Amino acid sequence: MEKAAETHGVRHLTVHEDDSGQRLDNFLLRELKGVPRARLYRAVRKGEVRVNKGRVRADYRLVAGDIVRIPPLRQPAPGDVPAVPARLAKDLERRVVHEDDDILVIDKPSGLAVHGGSGLSYGLIEALRQLRPEARYLELVHRLDRDTSGLVLLAKRAATLRELHRLLREKHVDKRYLALVAGSWPKSTRVVDAPLEKNILLSGERMVRISGEGKRAVTEFSVLSRYDGATLLEARPITGRTHQIRVHAQHAGFPLLGDEKYSDQRTEQFAREIGLKRLFLHASALQFTVPGSGAMNLAAPPGPDLEAALAALGEPR
Repeated sequence: MEKAAETHGVRHLTVHEDDSGQRLDNFLLRELKGVPRARLYRAVRKGEVRVNKGRVRADYRLVAGDIVRIPPLRQPAPGDVPAVPARLAKDLERRVVHEDDDILVIDKPSGLAVHGGSGLSYGLIEALRQLRPEARYLELVHRLDRDTSGLVLLAKRAATLRELHRLLREKHVDKRYLALVAGSWPKSTRVVDAPLEKNILLSGERMVRISGEGKRAVTEFSVLSRYDGATLLEARPITGRTHQIRVHAQHAGFPLLGDEKYSDQRTEQFAREIGLKRLFLHASALQFTVPGSGAMNLAAPPGPDLEAALAALGEPR
């Protein structure tokens, strides 16, 4: 990335081939470390950030040779960036499932957002960048909800990020989740095909609902084990919408246990009875092939908290 010009604190950066294909918002997050995400998105919406002198959306994909105008947004001094607690740092190091020159795969704990913002000082990506200070490049390939645990894929090269995003768009990345739902999931329900629409409540909370105005969303479900009052499922999202598995399970009439957003009082009570204190949704498997890393078939078993909830249900029937 070259600095083409600078006037009154404004920077103009020329996009190199290595960054071609990267989303503008991800590029800004890397160039303006510490600036709140909400402030970055506002700068894009207001036209403070421009590409080739024109307004673009935050999801615009950069092209080699593009000139990005970056306004003088306040960044924290190095000492102002909150350090990752030693206990979390040690835990994350133990959770690395695979790492090579191109990718990093980690088993994210529940309760840790994938990125900071919205009142959070740091998330998974900020923590990993602190743990890998020598890494010139480290970007999230996809995301998990804060309450969802399991496999998260990160790219260590811009070219790898572009290739993995292509694989995601073309449905060449196979993602599997373990989900525990209330009730007895019927064998006949193997696919939920229902469009999803994001909705922001007055409180600022983000919710997702089934809506004909939404984007198409498809999830495949298969039964792994049945218990008295609950069913353990494997969920395979064909599309990648926000809260997709959670809302599709609710739509089918079987909300996920531990889901405070999309469950009901009966389900919440049942979760308490088995000692479940978090959302039972775990990204358990990833399969894909990327040049340099080759064929990847990665798995992460559910953590002790989820295993304890299954044990509290007794033997499968």
